[in-house]
Amino acid sequence: MLRVMRSLVTVVLLAIAISSPAASQNPVLDTDGNPVQSGVQYYVLPGVTDVAGGLTLVRRTDQCPLYVGQEPLAPVVSSGLPVIFTPFATGESIIREGRDTGVQFDAASVCVQSTAWRVGPEDPDTNRRFIVTGGERGYFRIDNNGGIYNLGWCPSESCPNCRPRCGSAGILVQNGTRFLQLDGDAFPFVFRRA
Repeated sequence: MLRVMRSLVTVVLLAIAISSPAASQNPVLDTDGNPVQSGVQYYVLPGVTDVAGGLTLVRRTDQCPLYVGQEPLAPVVSSGLPVIFTPFATGESIIREGRDTGVQFDAASVCVQSTAWRVGPEDPDTNRRFIVTGGERGYFRIDNNGGIYNLGWCPSESCPNCRPRCGSAGILVQNGTRFLQLDGDAFPFVFRRA
């Protein structure tokens, strides 16, 4: 009887562990095949070659905030600025696919503000929402797309009662500057440890 009870407890604990969100979602992998870790610097690079460099801070106007943009294609392509990922779920040290994750450039800003990413208001000229820095941190998702990743915004853990207008992050070119924005085609990314 005791052996049956122990087996039953083991099965129940295993079922709980398997059904937990962290256990059921795969880790995001860096370009070396290692899980992306919280608090470690990574470069966010194009998942396809010969299109542009890594993500960085860019200006859209002469005023703050700064926007999240992409380094242009050049003879020597820049990796951009390193970011640090922070899972919304406390106690997590690995970044997992499809989970709410904060993203912040690990760099100083001329705007003397946070470099945490958030979704800006919709631009009336493009009908797209740009990713900006400063203010309250937003939470983004990283979704696997066949070995490369798409960034998106659809907070579920950080705002369980919200009904957001979700969107995939892509690149919009305006006046020669490449901006990360929502509501267009998704752009593929990979993550290389700095």
